[in-house]
Amino acid sequence: MNFSKLRSSLASLALGLAVIASPLAIAHQADAQTNININIGVGSSLNRGHGISCREGERLLRNRGFRDVRRIDCRGRFFVYRAWRGNTRFEIAVARIDGRIVDMRRIGRRR
Repeated sequence: MNFSKLRSSLASLALGLAVIASPLAIAHQADAQTNININIGVGSSLNRGHGISCREGERLLRNRGFRDVRRIDCRGRFFVYRAWRGNTRFEIAVARIDGRIVDMRRIGRRR
């Protein structure tokens, strides 16, 4: 084999390796953002139509994305809670008899 053919073969091999390895050499920024949105509003049933206690209502709201849930009034037909979701504070009224949200009002935002 003469020297020019060997050099040509090595050049072709180097070019082939460069083409194959080039996608591996290019670093892409990983994008691992997660966006979870639990839609909950007036009419949403927290307990599939079953009656709830005041403590159960608090737990069910926590399970649906609210935090710092506080019981405001647990007398009568509706239980009233205040809770944070994201940067917004809500007052939520839940029917005792079926666990359905009957009212939900935004009462403030954190700054």
